[in-house]
Amino acid sequence: MADKRPSRGATLNRESQRFNLPARKADGDWLDDSFAIDGETPRLRTTVTVERARTIISRNSSPDIGFDRSINPYRGCEHGCIYCFARPTHAFHDLSPGLDFESKLFAKPDAAVLLRAELGKRGYVAQPIAFGTNTDPYQPIETDWQITRACLDVLAETNHPLTITTKSDRVVRDIDLLAPMAAKGLAAVAISLTSLDPKIAMTLEPRAPTPTRRLAAVRALVAAGIPTHVSIAPVIPAITDHEIEQLIERAAEAGARSVSFIPVRLPWEVAPLFKAWLDAHFPDRASKVMAIIASIRDGRENDPGFFTRMRGSGPWAELLRTRFQIACRKHGMNVERIALRSDLFRPPAGPQGDLFG
Repeated sequence: MADKRPSRGATLNRESQRFNLPARKADGDWLDDSFAIDGETPRLRTTVTVERARTIISRNSSPDIGFDRSINPYRGCEHGCIYCFARPTHAFHDLSPGLDFESKLFAKPDAAVLLRAELGKRGYVAQPIAFGTNTDPYQPIETDWQITRACLDVLAETNHPLTITTKSDRVVRDIDLLAPMAAKGLAAVAISLTSLDPKIAMTLEPRAPTPTRRLAAVRALVAAGIPTHVSIAPVIPAITDHEIEQLIERAAEAGARSVSFIPVRLPWEVAPLFKAWLDAHFPDRASKVMAIIASIRDGRENDPGFFTRMRGSGPWAELLRTRFQIACRKHGMNVERIALRSDLFRPPAGPQGDLFG
């Protein structure tokens, strides 16, 4: 049976207009238009460019998130989630937040070496490092590049706490590293689950593993003794919000300890991409979806303000929170908070680690 999953998430590939970048044009070769003659659009292939980063740990001071440092082994994400708030970052590379974001990827093969060096610096104080805060550390190219795993090796060696957020069941590949760390209170994983409906999931997140595989990953992680959280993010009004009780129920059945949700956010270039996606896949309710989004974002398509951007405001957002809380109580979720230890950290072996260990 032919695969009916859409190849990509975005329906557009427009350049960002924020930086006054010149528009790109085709070179004019008639081969560029051969698909018009042959009657078939050529498949967009994924390319990976090596990025030689100088540092690998990113710092933040946002009051909206529970970590102050993160690692992103890759830029761009092949999962192609139409709602991804990281899409606008591709504009900094003179690339489109649309199809370029999900097909022109960057990998940081020196990440583990850089991480070892940063952890070995004098005065480094360990706190949980978050993976998957911008792009997915277990997107398809991780299978070959294994940059995430190399970083986990360093963190396991040094007893450094970490969290992982992913929508991929590829994370179970690294249970051999994560389970021993979890036994010491050093590791926790969050699986992102947006919808249980295969049709909705395949249009929202065209190259991400199916909901069934993600729930199987939750069960495998839990069975290995790894504290596991389910993130229902984003909740999209009139598209996925009706599933929130069932999503919580299925997360509980799979053994997840906790669950959270975030209403959809549409920063910068994500908004026009999302609206084009609505027109393509849900034209019957596109205006309704955008109207509700505006109602929870103070009349705008996006609320960038601290404290409200992750929660939303207004009656619709409050109703969603109430439903969420009732479902969590019903299924015994969020009874205890997942906490990680930082006191076991030891600097890595090597020239710097030997000096300060």
